[in-house]
Amino acid sequence: MANILLVGTATLDIVYTLDHYPREDEEMRAQSLRMCRGGNAANTAVVLSRLGHACTFAGVLADAPETAVIVQDFARHGVDCSAAQRLPGRPPTSSIYLSEGRRTIVHYRDLPELRFEDFLAIDLTPFDWLHFEGRNVPELLKMLCRVRELHPGIPLSLEIEKPRAGIEALLSFPSLLIFSRAYAQARGFSQPFAFLQALAAQSPQADMVVGWGEAGAYALGQDGAEFHSPAFPPPQIIDTLGAGDTFNAGLIDAHLRGADRQDMLEAACRLAGRKCGMMGFGLEPVSHI
Repeated sequence: MANILLVGTATLDIVYTLDHYPREDEEMRAQSLRMCRGGNAANTAVVLSRLGHACTFAGVLADAPETAVIVQDFARHGVDCSAAQRLPGRPPTSSIYLSEGRRTIVHYRDLPELRFEDFLAIDLTPFDWLHFEGRNVPELLKMLCRVRELHPGIPLSLEIEKPRAGIEALLSFPSLLIFSRAYAQARGFSQPFAFLQALAAQSPQADMVVGWGEAGAYALGQDGAEFHSPAFPPPQIIDTLGAGDTFNAGLIDAHLRGADRQDMLEAACRLAGRKCGMMGFGLEPVSHI
């Protein structure tokens, strides 16, 4: 078991299941509705906790009644959120519409991101691993610089999901970089290895991974070695929400267990596939895959 700090977002997800995708101006009835905790770092924290690690979430939580859904879910999964800041406002909310294997997500946010000053108040000495969402780049850059200055031995992972102004300045800090296919394509790449190789000079200290949907995932080691794992879809796809966050947790867990890069990639893909075959994240402990 490792002690892991995860910095990023926790959201209130309102998930509608529809029997078909709505047409313009159509009024329709949803088949089901659920409200649950979401957010990239929050989801990854929950999965890592279920894999046996001690997880602490650091972000901003709204001082509002709706936040109880998030806090209670953290408590059920054993995730410590005492390092999160509480501010007036409404929780970041995602309205998610699921239909015919597709999903449409509408985000709303009026809370600020975690500030560098808030991050400084967290004692990092107990942690074996730090994971960051690639958001709020100016503040995150200061956080990463501070960690490398005071705690150079702590492994860092960084998820880069979307293109954001100046985000490439963060690439020289983490020991594990996790990219999305959407980010690679936004950078103009259609081939995963070409994308990873193009960033190798900026990130010589890191193992780099990019998820590629149904094609699985690809990795480039610090030594330039290339790795690929296929996807492992379940017999029936039930819920893909949070599959990428589960994949990230699988990578971190495998790293902490000392797995080699090929095993790391396959374990993460298998875990993400397993998640797609279940609703939500479940509460029962899961064994290593």
